Amino acid sequence: LLCFADNHDVTRIASNLVNENHIKPVYGMLFGMPGIPCIYYGSEWGARAHKNEGDPALRQSYDEPVWNDITEFISILAKIHKNSRALCYGQFFNKVLQNKYCVFERYLDEERVYVAVNADDCDVTVNFDAGCNRLKDMLTDREYDFNGNITIPAYGVMFLTPAS
Repeated sequence: LLCFADNHDVTRIASNLVNENHIKPVYGMLFGMPGIPCIYYGSEWGARAHKNEGDPALRQSYDEPVWNDITEFISILAKIHKNSRALCYGQFFNKVLQNKYCVFERYLDEERVYVAVNADDCDVTVNFDAGCNRLKDMLTDREYDFNGNITIPAYGVMFLTPAS
């Protein structure tokens, strides 16, 4: 299934968000959930446009790329997704599901990825069973000692995998 946060017929995601800090959690969910993530051109730069402005606003032409931290983040997510069979084809299992944060597991054969997303304005510590003592964040290459708890930063996204 093709999955997207916006497209040529709807208000761009950057314009829909009340809190611009939610853009990274949105894309973290998009690249972590089952399906094929699709980015509508310009959205990787945080382009804004409302449906009520008409098609020319939604389907704007760009003279050149506008590389920024959103672009960098999506680029990293895309590389991780492309290189992970668990993210491309794996099963889905909720580990933690709350109003402003969640952790879910994607797994296929021996590969496991725990996608942790926090849409709140403060850090949150979550408890779940990953079946290991160390986790590595695929976004940062940082490793964590894992005793069943992990702290997800405010407006943070982590793609965690068991570390050796």
